[in-house]
Amino acid sequence: MTGLFITLEGPEGAGKSTNREYLAERLRAAGIEVLLTREPGGTPLAERIREVLLTPGDEVMNADTELLLVFAARAQHLAGVIRPALARGAVVLCDRFTDSTYAYQGGGRGLSVERIATLERFVQGDLRPDLTLVFDLPVEVGLARASARGRLDRFEQEGRAFFDAVRSAYLARAEADPVRYRLVDAAQPLTQVQQALDALLPQLLELYRG
Repeated sequence: MTGLFITLEGPEGAGKSTNREYLAERLRAAGIEVLLTREPGGTPLAERIREVLLTPGDEVMNADTELLLVFAARAQHLAGVIRPALARGAVVLCDRFTDSTYAYQGGGRGLSVERIATLERFVQGDLRPDLTLVFDLPVEVGLARASARGRLDRFEQEGRAFFDAVRSAYLARAEADPVRYRLVDAAQPLTQVQQALDALLPQLLELYRG
């Protein structure tokens, strides 16, 4: 049996974690095993890499170093968590995956799509998400929400131009593949966002049951 791999993407303050929990509850109510995980992270070793990536420091991290660390964490995550869960038939709900790499390291840092794609093939083989939900909202709204949460991590400290490029990269990927991607207006009140997720639920169940 093969499970279902759903990723939740979007910029800072988009509400991915909150809505991942909501979606998990709805799927579990339908009798489905759901695994919640995140990137970077998901295993003890990958979480240590996450700390390196997100913690501000005195030394400027080279963009290629950042990219390689992201994929190192992803390789561990896939081997230890994602592939085993899919193999036993679970629905995996992952807060960020490789679309974040294209958005942040590609769009934000300006690294080439070809370089990212090479690592994607090397680390993932032919594994890609079955469905990707992109929680979109204006940059200024997302940054205000992130600031309200408290101390900003290394990425959240980037400037407006960085996050404009991140958002543009997400939207371009969603537009290029409307079959895999679903745009969710994350600027709406939470109740309306969750109504949009409820509307997607029949499609998710259909995908899962194949």
